[in-house]
Amino acid sequence: MDSKIMTALGDRLLTLGPQPATDGPYKHFKLTRDADGVAWLLFDRAETSANTLSSDVMEEFDAALAAIETERPAGLVIRSAKPSGFIAGADVNEFRGATDPEVVEARIRAAHAVVDHLEALKLPTVAVIHGFCLGGGLEVALACQARIAIDRARFGFPEVMLGLHPGLGGTARFTALVNPTQSMALMLTGRTIDARRAKSLGLVDAVTQERHVLGAVRDALFGRLKRAKPGLLTRAANIGSVRGLLAKRMRSEATKAAPREHYPAPYALIDLWETHGGSKAAMLKAEQASFAKLMVTPTAQNLIRVFFLREQMKKAAGSGNTVKHVHIVGAGAMGGDIAGWCAGQGLRVSLADMKAEPIAGAVKRAAELYGKIIRKPTDVRDALDRLIPDMGGEGVRNADLIIEAVPEKLELKQKIYAGLEPRMKPGAILATNTSSIPLQDLRTTLTRPERLVGLHFFNPVSRLQLVEVVSHDGNDAQVQKEALAFVGAIDRLPLAVKSSPGFLVNRALTPYMLEAMVMLDEKIDQRLIDAAAEQFGMPMGPIELADQVGLDICLDVGNMLRTKFGDLLPPTPAWLREKVAKGELGRKTGKGFYTWKDGKAEKAQPPETGPRVTDQMIDRLVLPISNVCVAALREGIVDDPDAVDGAMIFGTGYAPFRGGPLNYARTRGVENIVSTLRALAERFGERFAPDPGWDNFK
Repeated sequence: MDSKIMTALGDRLLTLGPQPATDGPYKHFKLTRDADGVAWLLFDRAETSANTLSSDVMEEFDAALAAIETERPAGLVIRSAKPSGFIAGADVNEFRGATDPEVVEARIRAAHAVVDHLEALKLPTVAVIHGFCLGGGLEVALACQARIAIDRARFGFPEVMLGLHPGLGGTARFTALVNPTQSMALMLTGRTIDARRAKSLGLVDAVTQERHVLGAVRDALFGRLKRAKPGLLTRAANIGSVRGLLAKRMRSEATKAAPREHYPAPYALIDLWETHGGSKAAMLKAEQASFAKLMVTPTAQNLIRVFFLREQMKKAAGSGNTVKHVHIVGAGAMGGDIAGWCAGQGLRVSLADMKAEPIAGAVKRAAELYGKIIRKPTDVRDALDRLIPDMGGEGVRNADLIIEAVPEKLELKQKIYAGLEPRMKPGAILATNTSSIPLQDLRTTLTRPERLVGLHFFNPVSRLQLVEVVSHDGNDAQVQKEALAFVGAIDRLPLAVKSSPGFLVNRALTPYMLEAMVMLDEKIDQRLIDAAAEQFGMPMGPIELADQVGLDICLDVGNMLRTKFGDLLPPTPAWLREKVAKGELGRKTGKGFYTWKDGKAEKAQPPETGPRVTDQMIDRLVLPISNVCVAALREGIVDDPDAVDGAMIFGTGYAPFRGGPLNYARTRGVENIVSTLRALAERFGERFAPDPGWDNFK
């Protein structure tokens, strides 16, 4: 390679900004040859920060392969010129709105032909991989004879998250190379692995540093690199009788995670491998039809929609985060976990509380979290060093952002603010993690109310990605912008909402959980109530969710919302107040509606005989969520219906395969939703009355 290419790929590759490949006949590729006669094909998709595979990219890729075939170089090296990584997968934009499986299959067949072309080249081929190598990108790499990973590269097949399975030959090539018990597990879960793990599995042949890439490439091209080959166990696992046994076990595990009727992709993948895993050619062909069939399912189209909702919410965060030091007041379950998350994302965090025990508990939970999500022990140590216990609360003086996370009592919060505000540095932001109290009430005692915002995180902080960024009518616009950027900087998804009791998510969830309490009053088994929600697709039922959130918090939020919405909410049963008074608060006390051990609810299966889940039970639980979401749009609490759907999915786990409560309403039909709500209102009361916003909902 010439000196300019060497510099770009060697010393500066990972710090270069995106640069379209303008030299030569290609828009997205640059083809050069080095002194050893080796062709280097650099993938640099034009006008994007990451490489993805689209129809025009694949056509150009095939043309480049044809040119290479004609020139007959000593070998071919494929790598990315993007600092972000190798290839992020297929261009998901091309999946949206697919309705005809035959059209999808024809397009995927054409893409297959390109990858097959790469695999069939009569010369040594090497993929050099840095950063992410996902989905279709990994399928391109698998078609090369050798794979060299730069340290810190990440590998995976995330297609299952879109309601799909790999579609460019990955199902066949991956299971033939890597033991199916491991390769299928990665495809079925969508998990990613690092370069070292990829090497141990036999997915890559070498792991090296950027400065040693050229040496590793020469070793691979000229026969000096020992290539990973499928072992005896891999070959044995692909034998028909063994496939049948393993497939049965895989289906059993898949059923625990997601039912077939809601998420067909894992089962389609298992069926594909069980039926065709003994023949690469048969599996490659069958993969195309299976992929095309999945692509047009409502599940896949809704999950693709969710993918874009996430991207849309990321963009809403903006850029230019100015927060470097966060001071958090209140080291309870929420405050402590917010502190741990922020420190894990590289921020300096001081954590204050009246007592040492909650702070110690927060640090312990943070250490457990870091052990799961941070790979290097030194990085775990650094994250813990950034989490500073602060009994005296002195961190407030230097903090860019102060987050109050104390119990939901107006007077207590205002007392905290009175002590904080005089010590805050100029330009600092004061935020509250209140889950329901309007900011108009909280701000009344502040000297600078324009610097108060809501940052409402959801429990568990490390898993639920949403943060409601709450504004009031006296906010400084710059403060709101900085708060949004902060949320994006800690890898969370912001939702801008206007202050109103319960904001969006808790206002929508409260009738869901309180209706479950009413059903308990009607002597419906709590396990059956939870089963109804789970049958709809919720990650957990409302009874278990109430325990998870805390019955005291549910009671406080319900009381707060009832002061404004009154009969629009189900009544709070007296026995719920009694449970809270007795200290039976749910998961945090070990007992609520369920008994909790090691963070899990102990639940027996509902009896085999007796009442079953009915459609009416499901409607009573889930339709009020859609009704409240429409009301929030009508009232201007949130401006964008897509953002509403994203918030409910990323803040509550609302059945992702349904695309959100508003998308569900569109799919089912607004007339059907409204007529069902009217019927429920006639039978159960005005709390089910359709909101006027349905009249203008599209």
